[in-house]
Amino acid sequence: MPEVVFPLDSQKSFTEQQLVGHNRWHPDIPAQVHVKPGDTFRVHCREWFDGAIHNDDSADDILHAPLAGVHVLSGPISVQGVQPGDLLIVDILDVGPIPQEDSGPLAGQGWGYTGVFATSNGGGFLTEQFPDAYKVIWDFRGGVATSRHVPGVAFTGIVHPGLMGTAPSHELLGRWNAREQALIDTDPQRVPPLALPPLPDSAILGTLSGDDYTRVAAEAARTAPPRENGGNQDIKNLTRGSRVFYPVFVDGANLSMGDLHFSQGDGEITFCGAIEMGGFMDLHVDVIKGGMDTYGVSENAVFMPGRTDPQYSEWLAFSGTSVTLGGEQRYLDSHLSYQRACLHAIDYLQKFGYSAIQAYMILGAAPIEGRLSGVVDIPNSCSTVYLPTEIFDFDVRPGKNGPHQVDPGMGVPRSAG
Repeated sequence: MPEVVFPLDSQKSFTEQQLVGHNRWHPDIPAQVHVKPGDTFRVHCREWFDGAIHNDDSADDILHAPLAGVHVLSGPISVQGVQPGDLLIVDILDVGPIPQEDSGPLAGQGWGYTGVFATSNGGGFLTEQFPDAYKVIWDFRGGVATSRHVPGVAFTGIVHPGLMGTAPSHELLGRWNAREQALIDTDPQRVPPLALPPLPDSAILGTLSGDDYTRVAAEAARTAPPRENGGNQDIKNLTRGSRVFYPVFVDGANLSMGDLHFSQGDGEITFCGAIEMGGFMDLHVDVIKGGMDTYGVSENAVFMPGRTDPQYSEWLAFSGTSVTLGGEQRYLDSHLSYQRACLHAIDYLQKFGYSAIQAYMILGAAPIEGRLSGVVDIPNSCSTVYLPTEIFDFDVRPGKNGPHQVDPGMGVPRSAG
């Protein structure tokens, strides 16, 4: 096992750890770990809500989830000799949950969860159809996820970090804050909001304190959206065996990571839509000097996916076009067409006995594939959702005998609020 450079104890909160990470982006957050190009090391990662979500049959914890405190990230990790303009090479050698039987400091994390946030607390991709808070617990065994809340489904996890990235420069941070505030100003009372501005409340900034903490907390960017530094991209194929090339904006790059997922469908459509978990990452780092200019990577990471995806070979695909449920035509709106494809899949799965929310959770957590299938044929874009048929323990394909009826079991917990 590689040396653990960022250890965590799951019996302690994020701010009580030996090394305290961060939950905001800012160039002045000090590096907690220093490594060299060519080094291999292990990093422990907390579940993104720092243990606020419980393995039970209530969704009240999702309803009251502390969104101001996410994401809790391990890092920053400074790489010696790396400078702005370089490309940081990050190889994901291994990533996974901590086995339930582990007796070490990360014991007891052989499970994860998928959630739907209430519209008032962030909502999700289909928040108009699912405005309330829900939760599904998934158990891990032999690399496979199953749930007491969604019977008849089992799938191999594509374990990956939802969030990994380098620190922004002061100039880049300023651009983020300016453009996102300009968007907020177009509809400042919108629920959910159009963007999340800097928020000193619940900011965790590593070892910063005093006046430095106050200044940085007022400037630092929230970690919710992906940006030029990588960040919360939620790419399910960024898994074991992947190589990522991150643009570097500050000395040392200041790499951070977290928000581990056991599995996720393309789009993470329930917002808390992957199977969220705590776990570990084994990483190798190197550098391409001047790589940003050499390869034209001025912003946003480039990556080579790993080769460890589940080998599903049969799919049932659903398509959608850019027409609203009310019949309004939109011009090449791929976001809308993907929503419609997802809703068609949900309608279909309900014919087999699943509730609408159970079907929604399947699309969020299982390794579905989302595709932009047509973006030029005005006025309708066409998006598709590919559902692997082998994740079900019954035949989910259309047939002359009609749909098999699954026992919905105890169903999906809904918040009392």
